Amino acid sequence: MRLRHAALAAFGALSLVLTIPTSASAAVGEFQYSFVGLDGRTHTGILLDPTSGECINLHEVADPDASSPAHSPRNRTTSTATVFTDVDCEGDRFTLRPLTGRGTAQLKLRSVAFS
Repeated sequence: MRLRHAALAAFGALSLVLTIPTSASAAVGEFQYSFVGLDGRTHTGILLDPTSGECINLHEVADPDASSPAHSPRNRTTSTATVFTDVDCEGDRFTLRPLTGRGTAQLKLRSVAFS
């Protein structure tokens, strides 16, 4: 009788562990963008396997008073990327397809979210 209760308790605990949500999923791959650094030269920024479902401010261009927006994004992740003209995923938005989505130098961005 005790063995049966112990087995049921163990099964219940295992079921509970399997139903607990895991951490946020990631967009697998690279998201690239260009920005002008403090030295006046163009640099490439990369987000590797970025977290999905949250807004990511591009730290190199997050301060509008100190930097120009990033440009020329390349979405080489497995998720759709939505880029925004302002920090905190505000302002105008543009969606880039998974794996092949890209924007020109005219597409300005300061934040991005992956779905």
